[in-house]
Amino acid sequence: MDGIDGRVRNAVDLWLRWLPRWQIGTARPRTRICRKCTGSPIASAAGFGPDVPHPVQHALIGRISTIIDDAVDDYTAKNLPLLHRELARADARKRHAGYQPAEGLSPEFQGLDIDPQPQDGSPFLFTLEELAGTGASEPAPREPLSDQAKAALRHEIELSDECARSTGTAVCLALIDHRERIAEAVERLVEPQIEALVSDMFRGLDGDGPRGGLF
Repeated sequence: MDGIDGRVRNAVDLWLRWLPRWQIGTARPRTRICRKCTGSPIASAAGFGPDVPHPVQHALIGRISTIIDDAVDDYTAKNLPLLHRELARADARKRHAGYQPAEGLSPEFQGLDIDPQPQDGSPFLFTLEELAGTGASEPAPREPLSDQAKAALRHEIELSDECARSTGTAVCLALIDHRERIAEAVERLVEPQIEALVSDMFRGLDGDGPRGGLF
């Protein structure tokens, strides 16, 4: 299995293959701050500036975050039996929770709003968010934990957090090596779309467009 460097390289490769399909005109405005991307060290490691559209950043940050999540899951399964058992129970409760529209999405869409904002006078017949929980069933009752088990579980959570931090640091250091590729793709595929959008906006403000002068 690839190490961190190989996994990061593969994630960047997948993002580079996805990026040509992204169109600025299809991006929906966000109504909430994205907790995955806001202040993310992954964005800094990738070299994303403030002018890079959020969907473009989110697509790569999501893939890189998956590398960290997978590493923590693997470490937990091998070394943290109490936490692994609790996570398995949480997964079982999710299966009883019915339809969850945000589950199973590709990294480009994880954490984003699952429904667009309705337009005035044109309400939706239904939304995916309204369908959440369809088919839910009653889960089995949860066994209470002893004080000793709670203390041991807290210790395992601390070890899991440390694994996430160390893996995150390694991932960000590996991602820095791909800044040039990322910047070139943004300049070639994203910036022309932004410039065209801004140009269209100014043409709309100016009516028939500027006449005479330096333009």
